[in-house]
Amino acid sequence: MGMTITEKIIASHSKYETVKPGDIVDIVIDARAARDFGGANVVKNLNDFGLRVDDPARTLFTFDCNPTGSDQKYAVNQHICRQYARANDIRVYDINAGIGTHLLIDEGYVWPGATAVSTDSHANILGAVGAFGQGMGDMDIAAAWNNGKVWFKVPASVRINLRGELPAEVSAKDVILNLLSIYGANTLLGYSIELYGKSAERMTLDERITIASMATEMGAIIILFPPSEEIISYCRSRALKPFEPVFADSDATYELTADIDVTTFSPMASRPGEPHDTVAVSDLPLTRIDSAFIGSCTNGRIEDMRMTAAILRGKKVAPGVVLKIVPATDVVWNECLAEGLLEVFKSAGALVSNAGCAGCAAGQVGQNGKGEITVSTGNRNFPGKQGQGNVYLASPAVVAASAVAGYITTPDKIPAAPVEFVKTKPQQVTATGKPHSAGGERPTIVRGRVWIIERDNIDTDMIFHNRYLAITETGEMGQYAFDNLEGYRDFAKMAEPGDIIVTGKNFGSGSSRQQAVDCFISLGIQAIVARSFGAIYERNAINAAFPVLTYNSFAETDLKDKDIITVNLVTGDVTNERNGLRTTVNPFYDAQYEIYIKGGLLGRMQ
Repeated sequence: MGMTITEKIIASHSKYETVKPGDIVDIVIDARAARDFGGANVVKNLNDFGLRVDDPARTLFTFDCNPTGSDQKYAVNQHICRQYARANDIRVYDINAGIGTHLLIDEGYVWPGATAVSTDSHANILGAVGAFGQGMGDMDIAAAWNNGKVWFKVPASVRINLRGELPAEVSAKDVILNLLSIYGANTLLGYSIELYGKSAERMTLDERITIASMATEMGAIIILFPPSEEIISYCRSRALKPFEPVFADSDATYELTADIDVTTFSPMASRPGEPHDTVAVSDLPLTRIDSAFIGSCTNGRIEDMRMTAAILRGKKVAPGVVLKIVPATDVVWNECLAEGLLEVFKSAGALVSNAGCAGCAAGQVGQNGKGEITVSTGNRNFPGKQGQGNVYLASPAVVAASAVAGYITTPDKIPAAPVEFVKTKPQQVTATGKPHSAGGERPTIVRGRVWIIERDNIDTDMIFHNRYLAITETGEMGQYAFDNLEGYRDFAKMAEPGDIIVTGKNFGSGSSRQQAVDCFISLGIQAIVARSFGAIYERNAINAAFPVLTYNSFAETDLKDKDIITVNLVTGDVTNERNGLRTTVNPFYDAQYEIYIKGGLLGRMQ
């Protein structure tokens, strides 16, 4: 009995001559990758268990989730991976390289018939060249790095024959969205899909990548294309070793064989929340957009960029719409530069970023905000995946056309003038009477437990780190107070409402972030008494009606950590209740007192 493509690849990488669905076998892995997402955990697993890397030549890191290095946590993980790579002679495709699954193909780590694993759930994209790729967790990847093998359960295979000629306006992205419309997210759950038919045979590498990349969204293990002569030639010119392509046997057994008439396919869009909730673009009601995104492992190749440029050339992005374009790899980015596509994008008003996963990985451009409507070429639009707004999925052609039109449409339906946002009447604002900080009668004498922090130059990053700056609700800020101050990272857990901080010179130096004040308000801290304050910090505190005072010395009171003191904000009188000793600090000045009593600067302006 013959075998399918998947069965033959698995068998050739195992100790068995033949395998069948349901068999569990150890498979030799030709390429073993970890990303900046999950890579640090792979390193941790290896170090925790004292494991070494089996074959550094087959092992690599790819930093594609946060190629800008703009996220502090990603930056830490990337540095951990770089250090491990240096010590173990492992190749790092750093933040300038692009999406790891694409690099595995373009750099010759995989070829028709090869096997690969990655911490990327879309590693099955390698089915585009007839290779068997799988996304796996950190422990699996660590095991593959250590012994070169992982166990795998042989999946049953499905054969889909694409019959007929694709309509001219239907792209590869439309093909996979139409297939999602037919099969949904779980009909083919756990299957290996092989695509046949003239339409599939004629597809370029870029088109095959688009379709293969969304096997995960169909619930499939992988979508495999039998390699064409063009694909074989491309891979032979790059592969790190000689290979013979793998094809299914003529008598291979498939769990299901289906003939799909592609002549009925049309440009499609996935509605927000579920990639398989697809609808013909022509059947969508007029859907205004705020932003558009072109990129991701699904649609970031050069053909996608050319398709986009063909629509944008000589046109402008609609007023009020933001178009973000991210090539999949640095090679694609440079091809865009050489072909003049970047100039087309910029002239149209698009934002172009360096190569990487972008919005799909929440680490680069492409994210949207609450209430924002985005049309995207990504592969997922789960709630929160690409931001807090709503995301429609579509092809590069539809996304580019929509960015110009201002609403979701196809290239042939771009209007002569874009739809513009209608100005709304200014909202009538009614004062709530609530001050920025705690409301009610403002006390002029405060009493509380003291935290003595004998340090100078405590800056705003130590007080409230910039990784939390997206937080806008004051009530959520307290948990991060002093999160980046060595020795006080548990401050938020130990502080109690009513506490008073006594500290050194230049407290709050650095940035202008209001959160560095508001985090203490959130915790119920009553006041900060310092030798001096950063100028902007002092203003921010005063404007928030948060008591800040300066002092020269507390020596007269024999002040110790956790003593209880009373502070008169108007006179500056301070009493240490432990011993009754007194001193004075610099009291509120007139403007500070006025703002304090009013509940804050904006209250003062009512």
